[in-house]
Amino acid sequence: MSNFSIDLEKQLSKLGRDIQQLVERAVPAQGAVSFHPRCDVAENDQKYSIIMDLPGMAKEQVSITLKNGVLTISGDRELYLEDDEKLVKSERKQGSFSRAFALPEHSDTSSINAAFNDGVLKVSVSKKVSEEDGDSQSIPIK
Repeated sequence: MSNFSIDLEKQLSKLGRDIQQLVERAVPAQGAVSFHPRCDVAENDQKYSIIMDLPGMAKEQVSITLKNGVLTISGDRELYLEDDEKLVKSERKQGSFSRAFALPEHSDTSSINAAFNDGVLKVSVSKKVSEEDGDSQSIPIK
C-alpha cells in the first residue's frame, strides 16, 4: 500500500470524525446525557475490525447498516428503573447513538460479519485480494 493511499485514508477518516462532531453539535441529544460508545478500529493483512463497547445493551438494541461504502452502527440505550425507584445519582450515559465508518475501497463488503458478546460488538470486514497487489498498470492515452 502506498504512502499516498494511507494518507488519503487518514484524511477521509478525519473528515468523517469532523462531520460526525458537527452533526452532534447541531442536533441536540435526546435527554440530559447522550451515549457515545467508544470503539477501536484494527486491521491485519486479511481484514478490518471495529470493536465497540456497548455495556448494558442487548444485540437486539443495535442496528448495523451499509450504504454507499459507509458502515453505520446505531442503537438506543435506555435507563430502566423499578416502579418504586427514583434516580438519586446518574453517572451512566444513555440515549441514542450512531457511529459511521467509511470503508476503504478495497474492502469486501459481501464478507461483513458481526458478533455481540458480553456487551462488546465486533464487526469484521475482509479485504479484497488483489491479483496485482502493489503493481502498476499502464493506461493507454486516446
